Amino acid sequence: MSNWIDDRFPATKVWEEHFSKYFAPKNFNFWYYFGGIAVVVLVLQILTGIFLTMHYKPDAQLAFASVEHIMRDVPGGWFIRYMHSTGASLFFVVVYMHMFRGLLYGSFKGPRELVWIIGMVIFVALMAEAFMGYLLPWGNMSYWGAQVIISLFGAIPIIGDGLSEWIRGDFVVSDATLNRFFAFHVILLPLLLALLVYLHIVALHKVGSNNPDGIDVKKHKDENGKPLDAIPFHPYYTVKDMFGLSVFFMLFFGIVFFVPEFGGWFLEKDNFTPANILQTPPDIVPLWYFTPFYSILRAVTWEWLPGGAKLWGVLAMGLSLAMLFLLPWLDRAKVRSIRYRGYMYKTALTIFVIAFVILGYLGTKHPAHIDLFIFENVIWAQVCMVLYFLFFLLMPWYTSRDTSKAEPDRVTG
Repeated sequence: MSNWIDDRFPATKVWEEHFSKYFAPKNFNFWYYFGGIAVVVLVLQILTGIFLTMHYKPDAQLAFASVEHIMRDVPGGWFIRYMHSTGASLFFVVVYMHMFRGLLYGSFKGPRELVWIIGMVIFVALMAEAFMGYLLPWGNMSYWGAQVIISLFGAIPIIGDGLSEWIRGDFVVSDATLNRFFAFHVILLPLLLALLVYLHIVALHKVGSNNPDGIDVKKHKDENGKPLDAIPFHPYYTVKDMFGLSVFFMLFFGIVFFVPEFGGWFLEKDNFTPANILQTPPDIVPLWYFTPFYSILRAVTWEWLPGGAKLWGVLAMGLSLAMLFLLPWLDRAKVRSIRYRGYMYKTALTIFVIAFVILGYLGTKHPAHIDLFIFENVIWAQVCMVLYFLFFLLMPWYTSRDTSKAEPDRVTG
């Protein structure tokens, strides 16, 4: 049977190239769980999304009621909906951890530049997917959140107003917006994400996986051409990833069964009321995974800037994402892994992570309130925004001058 299939489709060849005969460094650690977990969560989101669309109505008059119908009347509907909403937030947790591992071990440096770029395109596509899906429950926060975010495109000179109207399909967020967001969320973006993940894996397996030492394991091979410091991905890492998935799913289902709203971080209380064009929520903020970039947007308050603060806020938010794409060319270090980098990169990365977390927190708060010591939130956001950009802008300087240790010739475990 297998020979019959192989004569018509390279099933065995694909299995060997990407699993049983794909040699991965033998010193993978905790941080290498998240890539595999991300793939599983993507599949989970697609499957739960399929079941939700069986009962969801993409109609401004019926959308909220159809979600309530899923939660209250459809057998197991509440379980599927909470799996989908929890999966959305934990997807970003996993992706952020996966990206942080890249920063730790220099996985963006050559020859893996294309792997990193495709990964960043996945991240942007995932943000678009989450934003499109955020509107679909047609709750009051999702409605007004979409209204505010889409209106930001209006800050773009010349084409801004027309672009905002085109995205909405109307002069305001309406049934037309809901329908096109539904189409993008359930068809276009999932297909795009699946394609990008495939390209990401193919590009990774072409150049080989990085490792905590950041060295090339292909340098030392035995008489059969197999790397001495690598082991087959299957069964060794498939079994190891099963353990990581088990821990992840214990956390996942713990949230689904006991705290699906997660204190308002995963599902906000304002989204449990239907969209009301006459009642704006007290504080319009996106879900937590957008808040670091939303905080950068709000941190630009200087109206004396040409074009106004709104335009430069949108540009700053876009630039904060664009900087991540440039990492392979900004980092001038001779070593990849943080194990062998000097104090300058370690300090810069620590400050960057702290600034990013604070930006995420401040993005959930009113900018005029005082939540961190004696200054208004907007002041702290501006400080953290500067630190965020300095991490990238100064990277060519501090990575080229940083003192680094000599990399080992073989992996150290």
